[in-house]
Amino acid sequence: MSSPKNASVFLERASYKQRRLTDAARLLPILGMLLWAIPLLWGADEPVQTSNAPALLYVFGVWMALIAVSALIARWLEPGEEPFEAEGKE
Repeated sequence: MSSPKNASVFLERASYKQRRLTDAARLLPILGMLLWAIPLLWGADEPVQTSNAPALLYVFGVWMALIAVSALIARWLEPGEEPFEAEGKE
């Protein structure tokens, strides 16, 4: 019988990586909302804005970057692995 003193405090490297990638995937929409809100601050100092082209290019650039980052995270996540469900099974 192993005592609680001998139990490892640290997670395995693969499990830790899966958890961090899952956390990153969950925070990605929040990061996207914050980045999309930045163009709202651009016109605050000018009374009349003549062109919205830079803001539109920024929004679509952020959109493309979010798609690329989410694709990378999805590729790195192992399918079928749920690190949060495997905690109590050992």
